[in-house]
Amino acid sequence: MRIRLLPPRLPLAAFALFTLVIGLWAALLRMGWNLPWLQSGQALAHGPLMVCGFLGTLISLERAVALGRGWGYLAPGLAALGGAALIAGVPGLAAPVLIFLASLVLIAIFAVIVRRQPAMFTVTMTAGAIAWAIGNVLWLAGVPIPEMVHWWMAFLVLTIVGERLELSRFLPPSRYGRPLFTAAVAFYVAGLAGSSLAPISGHAVLGVGMVAMSAWLARFDIARFTLRQGGLPRFAAVCLLAGYVWLAAGGIFAMLADRWPSVVELRYDAMLHTVFLGFVFSMIFAHAPIIFPAVTGLRLPFRPVFYTHVLLLQLSLAWRIAGDCADSFAAYHWGGLLNVAAVLLFLGNTACALLLGFRKPGHADALFALSLPERVKNSRTAPRAAKRSHVEAD
Repeated sequence: MRIRLLPPRLPLAAFALFTLVIGLWAALLRMGWNLPWLQSGQALAHGPLMVCGFLGTLISLERAVALGRGWGYLAPGLAALGGAALIAGVPGLAAPVLIFLASLVLIAIFAVIVRRQPAMFTVTMTAGAIAWAIGNVLWLAGVPIPEMVHWWMAFLVLTIVGERLELSRFLPPSRYGRPLFTAAVAFYVAGLAGSSLAPISGHAVLGVGMVAMSAWLARFDIARFTLRQGGLPRFAAVCLLAGYVWLAAGGIFAMLADRWPSVVELRYDAMLHTVFLGFVFSMIFAHAPIIFPAVTGLRLPFRPVFYTHVLLLQLSLAWRIAGDCADSFAAYHWGGLLNVAAVLLFLGNTACALLLGFRKPGHADALFALSLPERVKNSRTAPRAAKRSHVEAD
């Protein structure tokens, strides 16, 4: 009976990856590289394509599969349609409306999840979905993307932080862990709201929250322990810890948003891409060996070559951000090109590894079950298996 969930997964996942490639193309156009244009507004669609078309579809798909109900696929389906409208350059509000509707369905999915398992991590991820919806409302209202992009950023940050909090439950309980997490997220949410009302002071509070969440993750995440293992656990830990450094860097740039770097365009680039590229894509690299099999049903064996795309992203992004700080458009230009190369290398390495894998019936559902503990409670042995699998795979 599980096979009935597989058909929508593959085309939606494939289209999300296609949207990623088009979004990278738009990024190169935005940075000034001489490439052909698919449509006149392609460069301006870079942000919406990456956040809403690619990541919105992928995150919604993961939650829909975990939910296990057919209506949940409306969220990734609507996000994919919105991404298609952006790629085609459909005029008017078609793309924003479709993506807004996708965010509403995602909120409904999380409402069911929270009712099944009321916990801090499910509430945190729900807050991320709500942030996405608020950002989409502002986008629909005509608010320029640079003035509302922090809501889209919060969608990704809160979703990822919530997922990492979920896995921290498999570590020995800490007396101060949960209160510190709550305080960090509270600072972040307060700054999020303030950024729309008083941008300078709001961004400062937002930055404090980002640095605090980064410090919490570095201290309480399970990656501290899996770093000492080998193979996939160590690889994932390296990606995660690098991502936490970039999240803290994004917080520092947010706190200095009105002062440094001195060139406004480079200041904006540094504040956004430390998070969107450094933090988010480090998380994607870490979780891809788990998420890809869950969506495709194919085994994705770990290969040491995976470190090449991780290293290329970290070094090229450091060069790009250093260029931003030094007001160097050349470093921004070439660093950005290498950032795109790193993501394409990730796709190539992943595709090669997938070709080495093999189909395992039920493998996808098992992995998605581990992402939502309430689904594994149906088995007497599931909690012990989930704990062991998380420690081995993280």
